[in-house]
Amino acid sequence: MVSAPGCWDGLSALLIEQAAFQAAFLTGGGLAMARFGRPDMGLVDAGEVEQTIAIIRDRVALPLIVDGDTGFGNALNMQRTVRRFERAGASAIQIEDQLAPKRCGHMAGKAMVSKAEAVGKLNAALDAREHALIIARTDAVSVEGFDAAIDRAEAYLEAGADLIFVEGPRTLADTAALGSRFGQRVPLVHNLVEGGTTAVRGGPALQALGFAIALHPLLLLHGFAKAAPGWLATLRDTGSTDAIADQLADLSAMNILTGAPDLLAAAQRYGDGA
Repeated sequence: MVSAPGCWDGLSALLIEQAAFQAAFLTGGGLAMARFGRPDMGLVDAGEVEQTIAIIRDRVALPLIVDGDTGFGNALNMQRTVRRFERAGASAIQIEDQLAPKRCGHMAGKAMVSKAEAVGKLNAALDAREHALIIARTDAVSVEGFDAAIDRAEAYLEAGADLIFVEGPRTLADTAALGSRFGQRVPLVHNLVEGGTTAVRGGPALQALGFAIALHPLLLLHGFAKAAPGWLATLRDTGSTDAIADQLADLSAMNILTGAPDLLAAAQRYGDGA
């Protein structure tokens, strides 16, 4: 089981790498929420994701799974998206079968493209990629039902997807059925979102059911959003951060975390004088 926490910028990716995870997940929802203060409703464009991939890749070597949403258009747009994301540094690209603009997989009101269109876009992605793995995700469970999601997953596997991701199985029995049907045939991906709709809550349980990758897209962001109002209230009410000092990294720790000593050493080596 590979656990892949979500990141949205260089610092969040660096924290994941330094915590010795095997992979990080550039989450579209996390990017929308952290960078733009908006929900995961298809408001982030391909160029903004591409720029974020490049920023993260410039800082960390960790394998990076990238949320490619719906490919940001039709099959031809999908091919351009895959090529751009690969050049920027994506190791794997997740593509979805929602109708654009998409929504978070755990939100109501989603709509689907036809299975035929989704297979066509998947084929376009596979033809365009050079090395990145392609993760085919279906959101059909909450729209068309579990059986339709299984049917779509079979079609995506037959088309050549490297990994299969059925979003939001509602029951333990359905989750187990996915593992039983696909777990020995293809790596299975599952989304573990705090407050989400899935029945299984942890990686060990998923691994026992035959899953290979557990995405934790909003762990760091949920932690920040929970703690930040209290920090701000302390500063507002007291005019100081002394009362929460034990909850905060200081400037020296941040400089060490982000690599200031190495940069200063490099500057001296090159005669920069920084």
